[in-house]
Amino acid sequence: MRVEIIVLAFYFIAMIGMGLYWQKKAKKSEDYLLGGRSMGPFVTALTLQTTAMSGYMFMGGPSLAYAIGWFALFYAVGDAGGGIVNIAVMGKRMRRLSQLLDCISPIEYLEKRYNNSKFVKTIAAIICIFGLSGYILAQFLAAGKTIALLFDFPFAPSLIIGVGVILFYTFVGGYFAVAWTDVIQGIIMVTAVIGVLVLSIKKIGGLTALNLKLAAIDPTYLSVWGKDLQYHGAWGVIASAILIYLIGYVGLPHVLVKHMAMESPKAAKTTLIYATIWNQLFIFSPYILGICGIILLPNILDPEMVIPELAFMMFPGVIAAVVLTAIMSAIMSTVAALLLLTGTVLSIDLYKRWLKPNATDKQVVIMSRLMIFAVGIVGITIAVIQPPGVFKLVIFAFGVMACAFMPSYFCAIWWKKANATGACASMVCGGGTNFVMTAMGMGDSAFFAGTIISILAMIVGSQFGQKTTPEIKELLEKASGKNAKISPKLESANCKSLVTESKAVSNHMLNQEYLKSRGFYLSC
Repeated sequence: MRVEIIVLAFYFIAMIGMGLYWQKKAKKSEDYLLGGRSMGPFVTALTLQTTAMSGYMFMGGPSLAYAIGWFALFYAVGDAGGGIVNIAVMGKRMRRLSQLLDCISPIEYLEKRYNNSKFVKTIAAIICIFGLSGYILAQFLAAGKTIALLFDFPFAPSLIIGVGVILFYTFVGGYFAVAWTDVIQGIIMVTAVIGVLVLSIKKIGGLTALNLKLAAIDPTYLSVWGKDLQYHGAWGVIASAILIYLIGYVGLPHVLVKHMAMESPKAAKTTLIYATIWNQLFIFSPYILGICGIILLPNILDPEMVIPELAFMMFPGVIAAVVLTAIMSAIMSTVAALLLLTGTVLSIDLYKRWLKPNATDKQVVIMSRLMIFAVGIVGITIAVIQPPGVFKLVIFAFGVMACAFMPSYFCAIWWKKANATGACASMVCGGGTNFVMTAMGMGDSAFFAGTIISILAMIVGSQFGQKTTPEIKELLEKASGKNAKISPKLESANCKSLVTESKAVSNHMLNQEYLKSRGFYLSC
């Protein structure tokens, strides 16, 4: 049996074992969907960043760099700062507010923040499911292509094997399994990509030699305007390339849910440090490897396979197989998060909110698992026909969700005057602009335009409709950390879950010190 098959099989078995191990802790809905809000800084940092990276970083990113040269690093510049911006701006306040509002789903969070608006919930849920579907499909394609290369299998069986493993450990272990497998996957990803990069640069003769060889092939590979100067003077395209990842993560529900699962708001600061270190070690490498591929793999048929091919070129079989598990790690970490959030949205925001409001906690967990399984099967069925490539699907899904949700999530904690009317207008106008421009072939500037329209729609829309209630404003003060107390009339709506949690650990007494350690300074 080929050594590559043995290595990947061992890796898959380990991931399945992680799911089985965490199954016993994933009984309640908050445990299954948010890990009991108990994730420490290191786990939060790696699960957040690996979820954000996806198979795009090992396939779509290198493919883009292979096609247009150093221009592709504009995406890397934004991406390197994206996790930092996301945690610094959203982490602490979103963690506090989500528990004060007693939310499990990031869509439920928007609904409750914007005065329990059914319109906000409905629009957000539709856009979220639409965006997640495109994202999931892209990751399924990446999983199938990677395993097909490694096993020399047809695409369809490769797809079923890869996605089947992810489905199993997500279905069984929930958020605990997803988060802790992300930790392992994050370590594998950064170690593998740095190893391939160092050997590739060495083989070429260094960065100077790389640039000299690129110039000999086509000097425009070195241009900030891209190969053949195709983006000459297109400042909107450059702005989109940087901003899509620099600020785009603030609008991705499957990334933002990681803030809600932190053990306390105080964990955000240390999480930021870990995430920053991991980002700088990892993010630039795949793009540079794509550029190395221009020199080392001039006749490659599929540029999305640059990193796998370089791995086989630089390493013997067993180590190359480990590198390929890094690609699967990037794919699996994102797919698991996307499937889990899709199950959360369908079970919490559809099933419990509209179909069965009195559903028990056990029924919610069962429905979440069923939805995860159903989405996985549908995704596999569609992916078998191999629609457009990973890069196009990720940019499309990312752009629509980020433009739709970014102002709504940002303003939810930073602007008290933001209301349901503004949120609805922002989601529809921002997401719609990105969708229409991409469909019309103007995708290069779609994110920049969609972001501007979305922000303007939030500002203008919030001048109309029902204003933010005093109760929500008071909670926002609490989430900011400025106000030490919340009025008694909020007790029944917002302190109930905290009282229950505190009783569980303090012999059925409301322990002020325990709540304080978790980031809450309440007078309930």
